[in-house]
Amino acid sequence: METLIQGFTSITGGQIIMMIIGCILMYLGIKKEYEPTLLVPMGLGALLVNFPGTGVLTQIVNGTEAEGVLDVLFNAGISTELFPLLIFIGIGAMIDFGPLLQNPFMLLFGAAAQFGIFFTVIVAIFFGFDINEAASIGIIGAADGPTAIFVSNQLADNLLGPITVAAYSYMALVPIIQPFAIKLVTTKRERQIRMNYKAENVSKMTRILFPICITIIAGFIAPISLPLVGFLMFGNLLRECGVLDRLSNSAQNELVNIISILLGLTISVKLQADQFLNLQTLLIIAFGLVAFVMDSIGGVLFAKLLNLFRKEKINPMIGAAGISAFPMSSRVIQKMATEEDPQNFVLMYAVGANVSGQIASVIAGGLLLAFFS
Repeated sequence: METLIQGFTSITGGQIIMMIIGCILMYLGIKKEYEPTLLVPMGLGALLVNFPGTGVLTQIVNGTEAEGVLDVLFNAGISTELFPLLIFIGIGAMIDFGPLLQNPFMLLFGAAAQFGIFFTVIVAIFFGFDINEAASIGIIGAADGPTAIFVSNQLADNLLGPITVAAYSYMALVPIIQPFAIKLVTTKRERQIRMNYKAENVSKMTRILFPICITIIAGFIAPISLPLVGFLMFGNLLRECGVLDRLSNSAQNELVNIISILLGLTISVKLQADQFLNLQTLLIIAFGLVAFVMDSIGGVLFAKLLNLFRKEKINPMIGAAGISAFPMSSRVIQKMATEEDPQNFVLMYAVGANVSGQIASVIAGGLLLAFFS
């Protein structure tokens, strides 16, 4: 009888809180449809790892170490960065860089919208985090979960749990966060600026050469970023080469689905109560929000700066689309433009900036690793 009730009598308040957090994550994924592919398995994982004596974690049973399945997966897929990198193949296969290739100057907005990363690094250092921890917190602003996992696992693996939760939660909240940030630094008249769009064909050769060229450039500028950039561009090459459609479809569907399940469950190893529930976690979540907001503001202010020198004005909201949350951010920008002027169509420009943000975020992650690893 004592064995049956041992779980109830030995559970701690912290473990109960983490179970509640797990249920909230599942609620947000299922009911609100906020990043369900990650939040649902992550939420269930938070339940699994917080039961006293849980078998999913490594335990000492009768004097013998029994390795838990989630620890095995964590060591195989997260510690080696394998899962985040495989996700990037699928992301690359999903992305159409056509809108960016039609308007290459949109790359500037992808770069500008990484401002929040480096701003937050400075703020985190000011609040007492060491440089590696600050860099890991700043990468939340990349608005890219796999990049956040990859960077933080190398620089500050002790913060991996809260950084992952913050990264994916804020990605899901882009439709709420971005309008607030954009309206802080724009006027209604600026949000009504119309941009004429001329559709241009992008040749197949250009589409094929683009991922190859980006890989070469990244190799010279930030070679440590090549695992991120290279796998992303490999996925895009599968999409664009025209002879590997079966592999491209598999990367977009089966590969992403399987790895998302494993990634969400496995990352929950870092959601144990004794590791997650502390003041540091609250600060990380707060700084993650700062990074997201400053990313959007940085992109908008850069667009406003360019407008000082251009006859054909840019709708400054386009700058905010330079974050990596694709395609949510571009949809948010178009929705805001339509609310201000029902005839205003800026979606293709926003998509161009948005996909450039995907490239810029992985390069930013690589630069952080180059500077601080």
